[in-house]
Amino acid sequence: MDIVETDAGPGAGAGGGAGSVVRTAPVGEWEREPHPSDSLRTFGAVVQALREHAGLTRTELAAKVGYSKHTVESVELGRRMPDEAFVERAEAALGNTGALRKAARHLSRGEAGLAEWFRRWARLEREAVSLCTYECRLVPGLLQSEAYARAVFEGTIPLRTDEELEAQLGARMERQAMMRLRPTVPFSFIVEEHVFRRRFGDAEAMRELFDHVLERSAPRNVTLQILPLESGLHACMDGPVQVLETPESRRLGYSEGQKNGRLISDPKEVSVVCHRYETLRSQALSPTESRALLERLRGEQ
Repeated sequence: MDIVETDAGPGAGAGGGAGSVVRTAPVGEWEREPHPSDSLRTFGAVVQALREHAGLTRTELAAKVGYSKHTVESVELGRRMPDEAFVERAEAALGNTGALRKAARHLSRGEAGLAEWFRRWARLEREAVSLCTYECRLVPGLLQSEAYARAVFEGTIPLRTDEELEAQLGARMERQAMMRLRPTVPFSFIVEEHVFRRRFGDAEAMRELFDHVLERSAPRNVTLQILPLESGLHACMDGPVQVLETPESRRLGYSEGQKNGRLISDPKEVSVVCHRYETLRSQALSPTESRALLERLRGEQ
């Protein structure tokens, strides 16, 4: 099982993709990455491991590659994107194993507006051939209206700057586009009824949310089911969860908590999550009944 860096949670956002190596820039023009990615941290760890295996200090490696000690340190800590010259010189200085050249091909920058622990799942989402989401805390990110998403981000602690808030909001709205752009991919949602009864903003904002959810769940490839209040205890009491299927027909799960998320890759554990989701699907209202409930809730505003 892998532990990673969720979805609809307050700190999550939208996705970006993996990129290939490198940009070429003079040493003095390198900038610190504002949102270090997993790949940058992994590459840095490989550099550090090879350096230590070679018995070199950061100062000694810096002299061999023609960069400052500060730059070597920043690369090792995942704070900077290494340019092509750094990769080649470090490769030569650390034994020409090929490890750094291969690792550099998978480097990508951090994605502004996306929670650090959510990045890997967001990338998998964009390639998935199906996606199932159970949510018991708030409206899933893929179904949130802009006003709802803004209210979620504004209410999180620690408080965000206006720039950070706008970046996260933009990322979330961009992430929603994949539902419109992938009309043949099945999207399934099971959401607790109390989530839609929790108020935010005024009556107009609530009606806008219901309209948005009804619109997003209308296409044939989208299924929304609401778990009614009277359903009682059920199979997914452990918390929100998502399941996707990759183009290679592999199923993966994802769960999250306070400021963290976990990718579930162990086949046995994924199987348990899938069985729980299927059981919950049988306990929820049908899609038609669920839409009728949302329309009724909208009329009560």
